[in-house]
Amino acid sequence: MAAVRRALAAAVTAAALLLAGCSGDGDGGAEAGAGGTVRIRFQSLAWQKESVDANKALVAEWNATHPDVQVQYVQGSWNSVHDQLLTSFEGGEAPDVIHDASDDLADFAYGGYLADLRPLLSDRLKADIPARSWETTTFGDGIYGVPFLQEPRVLMANTALLRDSGVRIPTPEAPWSWEEFREAARRLTAEGRYGVAWPLKDPVSATLNLGLSAGGRLFHREADGKAVLRWAEGDAVVPATIRAQIDTDHSASRTTLGMGGSDTLPGFFGGRYAMVPLGFSYRQQIVRQAPPGFAWQVLPPPAGADGPAQGVSPQTLSIAQDSPYKKEAAAFVDFLLRPANMVRLARGDWMLPTGTQALADPALRTPELGWATGVALAGALRPAPAQSVRGYPEWKDKVATPALQEFYSGAIDLAEVEKRLVGDGNRVLARYQR
Repeated sequence: MAAVRRALAAAVTAAALLLAGCSGDGDGGAEAGAGGTVRIRFQSLAWQKESVDANKALVAEWNATHPDVQVQYVQGSWNSVHDQLLTSFEGGEAPDVIHDASDDLADFAYGGYLADLRPLLSDRLKADIPARSWETTTFGDGIYGVPFLQEPRVLMANTALLRDSGVRIPTPEAPWSWEEFREAARRLTAEGRYGVAWPLKDPVSATLNLGLSAGGRLFHREADGKAVLRWAEGDAVVPATIRAQIDTDHSASRTTLGMGGSDTLPGFFGGRYAMVPLGFSYRQQIVRQAPPGFAWQVLPPPAGADGPAQGVSPQTLSIAQDSPYKKEAAAFVDFLLRPANMVRLARGDWMLPTGTQALADPALRTPELGWATGVALAGALRPAPAQSVRGYPEWKDKVATPALQEFYSGAIDLAEVEKRLVGDGNRVLARYQR
């Protein structure tokens, strides 16, 4: 079904691009307008009102101070961005500045659709973003995106239930171990209430990224540079913990396994779930949707043998290889990601900036709404394990997602999960690395 949806999305996008090309309205690509004005297109995937407002305001500020280089804001969608971009690249209609996520860039980078940003980026921007973040957009010898927003996974917790249970409250400096987390979920479980709800409609990201804390990587690089899947003891910690909470402890709800994060919020507000592991940006939905008087707090995720490490796939800004105005586009990106502007974008999206100067801003270090907890986790964020692996989307859709869904639902055991993820997975990767 995923392939069918992608094909339909690509067809719809292609038709839209054809109509746009026939309309003669000048929306095609970068162009030089009357009087030599350079016009570039910036496709943003911002969707929350505060984020859209912040992006549009920054575009307006740029345009007001750069009459010779005007930027057009184009609204994109996370739901269809990969197929939409592929169609636009192949049709010569790609936007100049492209908002995406690092785990979506590999095929575009290796396919020659994105510009290598190394000669285009300012020294300030290169130095401000840590090397571990640049790793998420490095493919081969080039850098094909600027990582600028990142989102740790955290535990959203019902404050009253935490207090009444008597469990130790974890902090970024002293997080729960995975075994402590399991015990805490047991103690928070009561008649009509689960200690934790795992929304695992997309089980791959949560399993792999949280698995880094336990030493799990699953994806490895051989001496010849090829990616290979190998199962180690650390890879079992997260899936085994979740399965035990569901089947053995009965501290996790089975019904939330097919849910997205937003679907769990009504049960969280109603006291059915004491804790929900969610992305950091879900705080915005909680603030907007929680009933009056509902008290909640942000807890760090459990830590394992490798401490609080977890994988992330930052949001990125790239430049199309076919853009005739790469220098102007890079200057606009540099403007968007000045420290003060990066803070505005981060607050608009309720996420963390990657830039060290932006992370130091007092506006992001307040304990209010869990901002300080998130910032304290920033140093432990690492590139998601499969960040630069070609073939990862196919492995995720056709191998990992169904295998993990069957495992968490109780249909197969851990040995079968290993067999599928590694055995079937390596056959997928081999096709991309011949």
